[in-house]
Amino acid sequence: MTKRVAVIGTRGYPSYYGGFETAVRHIAPHLADQGWDVTVYGRPGQERVGDPSLDERITRRTTRGSESKSLSTLTYGLTAVLDTIRRRPDVALVMNCANGFWLPLLRLAGIPTVVNVDGIEWERAKWGRLAKFVFRSGARCTAWFADRLVFDADAIGDYWRREFDKTGVVIPYGGTETADLPLHEDDAHLSGKPFALVVARFVPENTVPEFLVAAERIAEQYPVVIVGSTGYGGDLDEQARTLAASNPNVHWLGHLSDDARLFALWQHAGVYFHGHSVGGTNPALVQAMHCGAPTVARDTVYNREVLAGTGSRLVAPHPDAIAGAVLALLADPAQRRRLRSAVVERARSAYTWAGVCSDYEHTLAATAGLATPVLTERVDS
Repeated sequence: MTKRVAVIGTRGYPSYYGGFETAVRHIAPHLADQGWDVTVYGRPGQERVGDPSLDERITRRTTRGSESKSLSTLTYGLTAVLDTIRRRPDVALVMNCANGFWLPLLRLAGIPTVVNVDGIEWERAKWGRLAKFVFRSGARCTAWFADRLVFDADAIGDYWRREFDKTGVVIPYGGTETADLPLHEDDAHLSGKPFALVVARFVPENTVPEFLVAAERIAEQYPVVIVGSTGYGGDLDEQARTLAASNPNVHWLGHLSDDARLFALWQHAGVYFHGHSVGGTNPALVQAMHCGAPTVARDTVYNREVLAGTGSRLVAPHPDAIAGAVLALLADPAQRRRLRSAVVERARSAYTWAGVCSDYEHTLAATAGLATPVLTERVDS
């Protein structure tokens, strides 16, 4: 019997927008390998239909919605849910607890749900009061109506247990191991030089404002490469643009969807600064570790969990602390070599796509009543 799953809440397949899209690029083909009929819902113009990695076994469906910053997740989620109800899969994999408002519709239709709750969206500085209320309300609906919850970090699971009295399965993100890559021709001027790298969406909770200040001091001695943007324009984009224009040692590349170029930057970086503070296991950090990037990270419970045992430096979200830690590591080749080995070993042991995809497949099958019991759920420690 063919098992059928609908994936709701991403921008489509294949898409390179963010963590959910990265996960689905790996999970969907794996499910197809295991005999699943997979449908991924997306948004117009967000998929790379000519991508060489596209798996033709995956059914891609585009629905309508509002492209506004505050309503896009809710509206596209609703139209995807309505189409899913019409098609009646065995189970739905829902990404983002903001879609919790629509889970009662799936329950009424008899479609069991596995929900990846994402991070603590209502703590993100980029959202206004109304948006934060909507995200938290969606989380409450998720807690009430989801059949199974997925947390991408132990710390996220701890939060949901405290706040919503709910347990679930912990499935983090994975990373891709690649052979040694040369720097892209546009980055060839960095070859042989220790340089600082940051890769982040330009939002305050990713410590971007503090890093841009720290970059001025770092650039006095070493090149600084900044990858990311807001996606909407704004003050942080303008600040990065001005900094790069006025300082030849600062290079702002904007958003990069070329994985090979990004992986090469991580492989060659002297230091990677990871400033994400609100999410759980961050896909960029995991991928940087697989690439062997010596890491300085903002000190959060999530980053401590992912970098555990590597000896990576964790710092306060202050420009002086960031610049000091980055400069110290750039000046210490022996420590950079030790960190490269340590982060790769940690990534290989805890954050592989093979393990992640297998865990999702078992969780979906068990939730749909099609397989052996699901992974052991988190309990109080």
